Amino acid sequence: MPDSFQNPLDDPATDPFAVAKQAAEQLAEKTGVDRHDIALTLGSGWGRAADLIGETTATVPATEIVGFGAPALAGHVGTLRSVLLPSGKRALVIGARTHYYEGHGVRRVVHSVRTAAAAGATTMVLTNGAGGIKETWKPGTPVLISDHINLTADSPLEGATFIDLTDLYSSRLRELAKSIEPSLDEGVYTQFRGPHYETPAEVQMAKTIGGHIVGMSTALEAIAARQAGMEILGMSLITNLAAGIQKTPLSHQEVIDAGREAEPVISALLAKIVGAL
Repeated sequence: MPDSFQNPLDDPATDPFAVAKQAAEQLAEKTGVDRHDIALTLGSGWGRAADLIGETTATVPATEIVGFGAPALAGHVGTLRSVLLPSGKRALVIGARTHYYEGHGVRRVVHSVRTAAAAGATTMVLTNGAGGIKETWKPGTPVLISDHINLTADSPLEGATFIDLTDLYSSRLRELAKSIEPSLDEGVYTQFRGPHYETPAEVQMAKTIGGHIVGMSTALEAIAARQAGMEILGMSLITNLAAGIQKTPLSHQEVIDAGREAEPVISALLAKIVGAL
């Protein structure tokens, strides 16, 4: 590999699945855990769930694992945690999300998901903080993702790779979540490229084509998880109403504040759901 490629995933000649396999092997060595059953990517507002789902037996800085980089976003912890669940299963908690808007390419965006699959995980829980289009959703509301619209004009799939996305966000897992919290609503997540927030017109476009939630993550990761054969549960924390729905200007501080306020409640909910997986 040429020295100019600091991350092997930046080399177009590299097999991203081989890098994920190597990352999973390094993870097993550093955590002392040969296999993980469930993986969770915890977005804005969801971080405390990692402390509630079980006993953390190992925490690894993500930069010590091949293919990972330091998180660019404040509020993301940049670690990989191995958690022993009360059921005896193992959860891999990913606090090292790479966002598409960082400009590192889709391979690095979905590397955590592919590493989790290579580590044995068959269930992928993807969470995020996002804007809501439904006016009945107040900041702090958790919402199940029923489907998505990918507006990045990109995909983690390469070449003639055709993957069915009909039940991408598992209806079985959504029903399981609703059995724990019947008040959970659901909606279609729309991933924009970012990092700018959507304009009011773009929000109206998303609404017109069937979107209920707007954000800058998750969809590309979900596609990669489905390619890897994983069952996917997606959840958004509505941190604010989307531009034009909310009448005041949007800010990242608002997202952080809403996430911090809602975190105890939504993290406890997610922990109950994970306990039932």
